[in-house]
Amino acid sequence: MTLEVDRNVDASGIAAPFVTTVMQIEPAWIDYNGHLNMAYYNVLFDRAIDQMWLELGIGPDYLKTRGGSTFTAECHVRYLREVHLGDPVEVHVYLIAADEKRIHTFEELRHAEEGWLSATSENMSMHVDMSSRKVAPFPADIRARVDRIVDAHRAVPKPEGIGRSVAMPSKRS
Repeated sequence: MTLEVDRNVDASGIAAPFVTTVMQIEPAWIDYNGHLNMAYYNVLFDRAIDQMWLELGIGPDYLKTRGGSTFTAECHVRYLREVHLGDPVEVHVYLIAADEKRIHTFEELRHAEEGWLSATSENMSMHVDMSSRKVAPFPADIRARVDRIVDAHRAVPKPEGIGRSVAMPSKRS
């Protein structure tokens, strides 16, 4: 059974949510528990953001030609279901919000064929002027493109878990 995701497509052709290419779990990523080691969830999420950034025009060519890049300022990962060697996965990326210097994203790691949710990652990325290595505003054209994508992503249902904090479960009386 494949999960059907309600997607809108903005004027630039980027779906909401953005869905990555199918990725494979590498044998070296499996730990002694027989599942994907927690560090490699971040590798998959990072590869997903790299794909999304290419669509936004802020990938490696942007760094070379315009001297800008992004750094992750904050990340919160939730591990919900084990992933094993041989499981094809894809990441659904939502642009939740943006301002002149930041992009707030939420990613869902899903089994690419069966659609079940394995993990989520919520992130705050900062735009950086690489000549000074300081946070700086996005150029106007990039900011406009990011804003269009954020608007398109606002039109789809929000995934569960956005804004969740780490805390002990509350005790019920």
